[in-house]
Amino acid sequence: MQHTIDFLIAKDTVLKHIITTFGHPIIQKRDEGFASMCHIILEQQVSIESAKACYVKIQNKLKNITPENILNCSDEDLRSCGVSRQKIIYLKDLADKVLSGQINFESYPTKSEEEIRAELITIKGVGNWSIEVYLMFCLQSPDIVPLGDIAIKNTLKELYNCQTHEDMQTVSDNWKPYRTFASFTIWHYYLKKRNKI
Repeated sequence: MQHTIDFLIAKDTVLKHIITTFGHPIIQKRDEGFASMCHIILEQQVSIESAKACYVKIQNKLKNITPENILNCSDEDLRSCGVSRQKIIYLKDLADKVLSGQINFESYPTKSEEEIRAELITIKGVGNWSIEVYLMFCLQSPDIVPLGDIAIKNTLKELYNCQTHEDMQTVSDNWKPYRTFASFTIWHYYLKKRNKI
């Protein structure tokens, strides 16, 4: 960890300022597997708090969030937990693909990032952001930056004056091979500035 921090603050004065001012970010770890991917789908384009509340309601209703339980749960019951019609389609497609063997979370520790991306992108409603969050939080991949994330984008605009996706790519390329830690640092700043943590 300290080697990563030393590397980044030597290369990037903005990250150095964030860490000096706000301290080290908390590196979150989530369980691998189906339930975590469901949680990530619920987090798409809503607040963390809203997605968490929805996830807890599903957990309370189903006891275990498994592919079988999601498929057997009626759309009405999922709607009563706060899941949108669109996300019900996504969750059931994910469940279907796991049960048919198209998605195999247990194999991911032995697969390359490219192989994992190729599998997850086949799920309805799952794009780069959802995949990158899974890679970062569940698999602890060290060199991921979710440039589609609104907090990352807004902070790069604010602190680095990035105007385009290419500008953001250039800034984040400077963080290789530790873009995940840098991303957590950017999130840390974003939340601290808004008194979220």
